[in-house]
Amino acid sequence: MNYPHSEIRSDTPTTVSGESLSTVEWGEQRSLPWRWIILGIIIVGALVATWMLLSSGSGTAVPAADNEEQAPRITVIAPGRGTIEGAINATGTLAARREMPVGVVGEGGRVVSVPVEQGQWVRAGQVLASIDRSVQNQQASAQRAQIEVAKSDASLAQANLDRALQLVERGFISKAEIDRLTATRDAARARVNVAEAQYNELLARNARLNIVAPASGLLLERNVEPGATVSAGSGVLFRIAKGGEMELLAQVGETDLAKLTSGVSATVTPAGTTKAFSGQIWQLEPTIDQQTRQGTARVALPYAPELRPGGFATATISSGTLVAPMLPESAILSDDKGSFVYIVDKENKVRRRGVKTGLVTREGIAVTDGLDGSEKVVLRAGGFLTEGETISPQLEGGDKAQTAAKTQSKG
Repeated sequence: MNYPHSEIRSDTPTTVSGESLSTVEWGEQRSLPWRWIILGIIIVGALVATWMLLSSGSGTAVPAADNEEQAPRITVIAPGRGTIEGAINATGTLAARREMPVGVVGEGGRVVSVPVEQGQWVRAGQVLASIDRSVQNQQASAQRAQIEVAKSDASLAQANLDRALQLVERGFISKAEIDRLTATRDAARARVNVAEAQYNELLARNARLNIVAPASGLLLERNVEPGATVSAGSGVLFRIAKGGEMELLAQVGETDLAKLTSGVSATVTPAGTTKAFSGQIWQLEPTIDQQTRQGTARVALPYAPELRPGGFATATISSGTLVAPMLPESAILSDDKGSFVYIVDKENKVRRRGVKTGLVTREGIAVTDGLDGSEKVVLRAGGFLTEGETISPQLEGGDKAQTAAKTQSKG
């Protein structure tokens, strides 16, 4: 039966099991199911929180199978074995490989011309500077005249001897006179030879007044100007790099120097530029500096405008190859017992392994002893682990790295 809405009253007593309830008692009875629902939600939340707490801890209530899953995740690496190119970094000064100092070789004099500039290429025999020779030219002219006089005397002596030989057959001249005239003729001829030799000497002296290049090359220094008076004691006037060849005087520690030999390749980068030049060691100096404990490796370089003698440069010198595992620096630890790494065994427990290191490259450090490359090595966080601790190893690079490591270890 339908009743009008206005006739329903909220304070109307309700009968339950034959007993009437007041308005308040009726309201409390209606809210009772919601209290049970809320209480149930709280209990369920508490149970979930307790389970999460137990699963993240190390309580005895967690099954042994779950302990491995809850061990700390540590990144490991399987290094394998590879060919490592060794390199030694060194610094040094650029210089001419064969530097030729040029000075005055004659008696010197006043410089009248210098037709070359530093940085210019010169050829063997090219005049670098000329010295005034006006006096020497006059001396040469006078000596040439002496040659003509000596030749005239020799001609006269020869004529006298020829006439005497015609008269000796008739008995007008004695044999002794013939001998005297012959000696006179021979002396005149000798004086001609002396005069010519003196003349040639003057010409040679005059030629030495020109300062010339002893060989072809690059002119590095010019230390004279026209008008200067020079002599044999004037010092070096020019410096030439023979053939333009350069070198780097690389300073290398005595330990690394023992690893090098002549013919080893090197890459040289001059200061102030990123351009690299290829060269090779052509000489290892036989001495070690007692103060720095370094030796000099001389790296031959071809001519290039960027290679300026006296400049600073760095070199990367090849020191051979090595087949060994390569590890990042973070994987190698050290203590008073030496260098070591942490490896992971079949039970996922951390084990200490002593190692010996070798070449250091940009890719890492070579391990020459202690590893064969198939081990799982802790990559990082080794300082926070203890030997025998159980971890959850995660191979760096994921599944692809693990597959590659297995393939490499089989090979």
